[in-house]
Amino acid sequence: LIFIMRLQEFVTVLVRDPRTQKEDSWHSYIDYEIFIHTNSMCFTRKTSCVRRRFREFVWLRQRLQSNAALIQLPELPSKTPFFNMNNPHHVDHRRRGLQEFLEKILQDALLLSDSRLHLFLQTQLSPEDMEACVSGQTKYSVADAIHKFASLNRRFPIEDEETKKEKKDADSDSESSSSGLRPSDDSISCGCKASPASEES
Repeated sequence: LIFIMRLQEFVTVLVRDPRTQKEDSWHSYIDYEIFIHTNSMCFTRKTSCVRRRFREFVWLRQRLQSNAALIQLPELPSKTPFFNMNNPHHVDHRRRGLQEFLEKILQDALLLSDSRLHLFLQTQLSPEDMEACVSGQTKYSVADAIHKFASLNRRFPIEDEETKKEKKDADSDSESSSSGLRPSDDSISCGCKASPASEES
């Protein structure tokens, strides 16, 4: 007899590490790291880390709601005029609220089928670029964008190891062949590397 154990699917999401970012000389904002670990078939990558700011969560909720009108989406933590980014309690309260929002979103199969959610969680594309990708206005697909962002993240520590550039020819051959697969790699790269401050008007 052959017993096949079917592992139960899980999605772990953590919203953590709030950081203050400078938008310009007068304005600052806080962004949060979103960590995903999952074995769900719904996800292109099984682990990922991105950083998002509050207004991007607002955008995501609006888009998910417009595409799933019959579903009552969970609320985001309220945007209060008294929010003080220098107050650790305020920041942590918002962080917990954002995590609870994502935890509830990720329990809904219909919402999980929305490509915007996956681009939000597994790339650093701006809302404008996410919309363009989902609507087919980019040369790269949703899966392309997620894979590209993951490969960029994986290369970051290696880039500092200039001493290991002896294999330069072999590496450049493999990189050029892989980057040649898609004419849109530069577009994805720009989107993933863009700082949150430059993503929004």
